[in-house]
Amino acid sequence: MGARTGKDYIERLDSQPHDIWIGGKKVEGKLSEHPAFKNVIRSMAQLYDMQHDPQLQDEMTYEENGVRYGTTFLVPRTKEDLVKRRKAMKRWADWTGGMMGRSPDYLNSALMAMSQAPAYFAQNNPAFGSNIQAYYEYVRENDLSLTHTLINPQVNRSRAASQAENQNVAAHVVDKNSQGVVIRGARLLATQGPITDEIMVFPSTLLKGTEEDNPYSFAFAIPNSTPGLRYICRETFDYGKSHYDHPLGSRFEEMDAVVVFDDVLVPWDRVFLLEDAKLCNELHMKTHATIHMTYQVLQKNIAKAEFILGIAESIVDAIGIGQFQHVQEKVAEIALAVETMKAFVRASEADAAVDEWGVMTPAWAPLNAARHIFPKTYPRLVEIIQLLGASGLMAIPEEADLHSDIRPDIDKYLVARNLEAEERLRLFRLAWDASLSAFGSRQVLYERYFFGDPVRMASVYYSTYDKSPMVERVKALLHRDDPYDC
Repeated sequence: MGARTGKDYIERLDSQPHDIWIGGKKVEGKLSEHPAFKNVIRSMAQLYDMQHDPQLQDEMTYEENGVRYGTTFLVPRTKEDLVKRRKAMKRWADWTGGMMGRSPDYLNSALMAMSQAPAYFAQNNPAFGSNIQAYYEYVRENDLSLTHTLINPQVNRSRAASQAENQNVAAHVVDKNSQGVVIRGARLLATQGPITDEIMVFPSTLLKGTEEDNPYSFAFAIPNSTPGLRYICRETFDYGKSHYDHPLGSRFEEMDAVVVFDDVLVPWDRVFLLEDAKLCNELHMKTHATIHMTYQVLQKNIAKAEFILGIAESIVDAIGIGQFQHVQEKVAEIALAVETMKAFVRASEADAAVDEWGVMTPAWAPLNAARHIFPKTYPRLVEIIQLLGASGLMAIPEEADLHSDIRPDIDKYLVARNLEAEERLRLFRLAWDASLSAFGSRQVLYERYFFGDPVRMASVYYSTYDKSPMVERVKALLHRDDPYDC
């Protein structure tokens, strides 16, 4: 099959059985017609359709054995391959304004990297190395959309899952038989879960490696139609409003869900790691999946920062505040964030090298720095939109008001310097949806914790960053003899 169309994506979603709950009700009928999911499904479909746009096909796909596959499945062997992947990922991110953090390229990048390291998985079981390769080929051939989950429920974070009072809460192995592994319990948090084809269950981080941790140590992938797999969704932030009223929430509401495994049977050919805490803990870094995922994330981050910059400058121009130095300083701050992220990407490409798995891999140091910086940067960018828009972000009547008897008032009192009222409101409703709505607030929280607890991440960064050359340089200066001293 290769690269699929949006129509293919929707038809597959609608044809598969699912166990999805939202608002106290189980989703019945076609998923693509449910109010909470229909709009984001249409947006996802349009991403897939871009692969078949004659103007974009060579960028969004690549050919192998006469079949065209999505570029985000391409295994990079050269720096040119990396750039090709980057351009395709950025194309998708630009189209969403960076507001879809789990577009298909995110997990395509992870799976691509893992599939090239079969020997890593084979350390656990020789069959597991073959399993991860076969799964990559299956997902690539069918151009599937994936979600993933790796966090245990927040019951008592002072204890490991294996030491919890109720050890049945976190997803764990309860049985192994000739057919596969049986999983029971729950995981957080599957973004886009209900609107994807399958779920990859990554190892939960920070396993202690004790015998008690074995039931919680695994990696596998299964279809969302698997019996016993259930998604419990949060409230939707797509409130059924028009694109005019909620330009972002009505298009890109990805949905986050708790994943319940009610004695789910995972077939042996879908198991990648099992009962080996060390291999589970090191999976992402040893296979370099983290590097390739972060490389994809930076394309999203650049697109997102650029989109916020576009909103900010549009506000400045609309209401005539560009002459104020404090405004110029704020907009410049956004531009600096854009260029900083772009520089990290270019540095990662310039120093890219072929890894032990034969994959051209971006340099980790600049990507690692970027993933620590952006979670602190993005909330500030949103704050700048709030500061520039000020009370204008509150004076935003709805589209319905434009078609009512009060339209003359709106046309008279809500104009901008160079925009009629209808266009001014369109812009300010976009700024509001990016910075103040439930959708916009979720985006801030999402970016804060994209890669995990920022304090814990900073601690790891401090512990692993090689500071010794700088320390030695300081020592050398302190004890340096200067021949010109008197």
